[in-house]
Amino acid sequence: MATKWKWLWERPRKSLNSFVQAITQGQVRAVARAMTWIENSYPGAQELLQALYPLVGRAQTVGVTGPPGAGKSTLVDQFIRHLRGQGKRVGVLAVDPSSPFTGGALLGDRVRMIQHSNDPGVFIRSMGSRGSLGGLATTTHELMVVLEASGCDVILLETVGVGQGELDVMSVADTVVLVLTPGAGDHVQTAKAGIMEIADVFAVNKAELPGADGLVRELQRMLQEKSSHRENWCPPILRTVAEQGVGVADLWQATQKHRNHLYQSGHERDRRQRRHRNQALHLMEAACGRELRRWADSDPKWQDLLLNQLEQDPYTVSALLLADLPCLFAPPPRHAPQS
Repeated sequence: MATKWKWLWERPRKSLNSFVQAITQGQVRAVARAMTWIENSYPGAQELLQALYPLVGRAQTVGVTGPPGAGKSTLVDQFIRHLRGQGKRVGVLAVDPSSPFTGGALLGDRVRMIQHSNDPGVFIRSMGSRGSLGGLATTTHELMVVLEASGCDVILLETVGVGQGELDVMSVADTVVLVLTPGAGDHVQTAKAGIMEIADVFAVNKAELPGADGLVRELQRMLQEKSSHRENWCPPILRTVAEQGVGVADLWQATQKHRNHLYQSGHERDRRQRRHRNQALHLMEAACGRELRRWADSDPKWQDLLLNQLEQDPYTVSALLLADLPCLFAPPPRHAPQS
């Protein structure tokens, strides 16, 4: 993988600095290469992220989620058009489901956004979910860091077609737009326990179809029945016809109002703190998982317990293995109360 940047692990500081500079200048090849390194966990990826992280914190992040066929990609395409009209640089991360058999994914979201392919103010990255069940890919947060460091003012996250339990977008986006369509089943009832709860803005897309009024009324009824709303924000309901661009400007304005509400109420800082905590814990879990795998592959005692002690139930085996890692899995120290 020869590039004009030397391998980061061969000439760490000099090559890393030049790579970071190319990314912050918005050089498309540098941004794309950084994303590839991060997605594939190439050596040097963590050092690159550590160098880029101080450059983030100003971009607006909007997640667009909803069931398959709701028109998420078309709506994102219209968002790009609207934002470029305002002179904003836009980054898009579009997640497609990976095959459970081959591991591959049809990265087809770019087809709907092909008109922006030659726009230097737009960077679109399609990515496979790679087995992640939360609607996003495992490296979504890291790729957001790269996009923001490259100068994007707005980052749009398009999830895979999600169900009621796939809520990862809430943990990375400032505002979550839930896209629903009439005539595709009773979304309110089937998803009420999950994804309906994370929406900051509802978009009833394909609003020209029969049943749109009924869907809007059902959403209004659901919101009225709630005794309280998350972060004291009642999600607005807007109608759109994404293919024609109808209602897109109003929908974007609703995301802006939500963002202003977060800043004015102080909840924006709370969200950043939760994202920071969750990402740190995620990295810790991943590192612990890799370390456990390494021990399992190399330690004779672990090999014996995992492969040969079939008379032991897996719960006992797991407890024995964890007991072999006292430093990693010891209970946290208890501090004496101050007098």
